[in-house]
Amino acid sequence: MSEVSDGRRKSRASGEGSLLFNEEDGRWHGWVDMGIGVGGKRDRRHVAAPNQADVVKKMRALATARDAGAVPTADRSPTLAEWLAYFLDNIAARRVRPSTLASYRWIVDKRVVPLLGHHRLDRLQPEHIEALYTALLDDGLSPSSVLHVHRVLSRALKIAWQRGRIARNVCQFVDAPSVSKVEIEPLSQAEARAILETSKSHRNAARWSVALALGLRQGEALGLGWSDVDLGQASIRVRRALQRQVAQHGCGGTCGRKRGGDCPKRVGGGLVLVQPKSAAGRRSVALPPQLVDALATRRAEQDEERKLAASDWVETGLVFTRENGAAIDPKLDYLAWKALLAEAGVRDARLHDARHTAATVMLTMGVPARVVMQILGHSQISLTLGTYSHVAPELSTEAAARVGRALWE
Repeated sequence: MSEVSDGRRKSRASGEGSLLFNEEDGRWHGWVDMGIGVGGKRDRRHVAAPNQADVVKKMRALATARDAGAVPTADRSPTLAEWLAYFLDNIAARRVRPSTLASYRWIVDKRVVPLLGHHRLDRLQPEHIEALYTALLDDGLSPSSVLHVHRVLSRALKIAWQRGRIARNVCQFVDAPSVSKVEIEPLSQAEARAILETSKSHRNAARWSVALALGLRQGEALGLGWSDVDLGQASIRVRRALQRQVAQHGCGGTCGRKRGGDCPKRVGGGLVLVQPKSAAGRRSVALPPQLVDALATRRAEQDEERKLAASDWVETGLVFTRENGAAIDPKLDYLAWKALLAEAGVRDARLHDARHTAATVMLTMGVPARVVMQILGHSQISLTLGTYSHVAPELSTEAAARVGRALWE
């Protein structure tokens, strides 16, 4: 394109750019200075139209977007794989816990990228997403796992839409996989009593008491420190959780090994203490007198273990530890639970069912749902009521009996 010498090049007001009429194509062309781009180079945008008025409209639209901080990117649209990598490294990494981030990476690397990663982000269609879900289900993945894929992908695309990378979040136009709610199966009070009785002859017996009486999650119980226990006031504070995190590559993926844990420059990984997922997870919980006694016994037991270990003792400050004071790996804790069930002659159950048992016992004993919500660390009362709806008929029957006694007896 060559400039004309008949004076038809026009400067606009400051910030609006400049106009040029090109005799060769008979069109008006305009340029708007958008500032400095991500790469450090000046970003000048070009627009064209058959007449001057239309070019001016386009230039003013660009200037308005620039001034509002909503400048569309001038670069080519990234592929879905490129955007998801950016999302994980720069957005999700700052907002979710390391264990959650590791699950996101696995979903992206194993489920999404192999099938959709090559598509340009701005050309992704709802049909592509539907084909992904169908392929995953046909491959034997459960609906709940596909739903998790949907949530991660939808979140990443929502942020891309918010930043003007795409015109729409195509996941919004696709039905999320439906998952049937699985009815929980808490242990009976007799089964819980059998477990607690059997655990008395084991180390860390109080570990199972805080699960069955208070409903502490596995990570919360294993991350409980003595600084959070007040036996005098009969209360504990839940403010940390123990997790095993997955090591990541520290070489930028150049070592040739698949697992981050095998990388010579691996970073992270191992057992770490993390903050609860929500503010509601940080809570104070009152202790039953029997649990106060159990924790006092545990403290005395640990003092003896510290003496026996001598210089081999690892001071972690945790309540439930290995014989040398080190933290207990969640996998070993799970195996100990399974062994305890078998020894107590109790049916097989998940470790998380101990939490469900605590909630069910409290509700059936007449503890208000909002109090149960606080003890469990739920952020919403609807979660408590929805999860333990199986208790509702029993509560309704008891409520009717109480009304009858109040009015007719």
